[in-house]
Amino acid sequence: MLSRRHFVMTTAALFSAPIASPVFANTWPTEAQKAAWDAQVTPAGFNLETSNPWGLHPRFLPTRVVANDGLVPGDIHVDAVARYLYHIEKGGTAMRYGVAIARGKLYEPGTYTIKRKVRWPHWQPTQSMIDRDPELYVDVADGMEPGPENALGSRAFYLFVGDRDTYLRIHGTPHARSIGGLASSGCVRMVMAHINELYPNVEIGSTAFLYSAEDSVSPRS
Repeated sequence: MLSRRHFVMTTAALFSAPIASPVFANTWPTEAQKAAWDAQVTPAGFNLETSNPWGLHPRFLPTRVVANDGLVPGDIHVDAVARYLYHIEKGGTAMRYGVAIARGKLYEPGTYTIKRKVRWPHWQPTQSMIDRDPELYVDVADGMEPGPENALGSRAFYLFVGDRDTYLRIHGTPHARSIGGLASSGCVRMVMAHINELYPNVEIGSTAFLYSAEDSVSPRS
């Protein structure tokens, strides 16, 4: 059982997607196209901790916080209640990002390994998503090419248990205003400009802890 002691804290208090199947497409964007899309989803004069053209609540802007002792640098911790993702850094700190998690019972707490990460990924809804809401996915049942409107956004981390792909992702989203809410079909969503900054700092083989509501720690003022 994941426990409260795994969470990160500030000096004042403890704070603590759509499911996507891999598409093995024959077409991939060029580096020039990826760079153009990165520029498109990054606000002018972007500052990671202060830029907010999306109108997010200020607490969901990226913030560096103090980490609890014993947390492994490189690991990711997701608080289901506060809607925070923490990336543990060397030196006792963590970067905290606002996220959206799955609606209803689609959120799946657990311990996962990041075994793949992709810049500007393809996306295809799973059959269970199509069966659950066929009208929503009828136009994209065969998948979406990469781009700013793709459901996985600009970056995606692929979560595995052992060698099994869970089809859960931590990914960017074209729907930045969903951050802080219950929005996805299973995954953890981030603002694209935020996950772009996080992406190079996350290594293949890192562990992602997705905590249940019972084990998460809500923010306190």
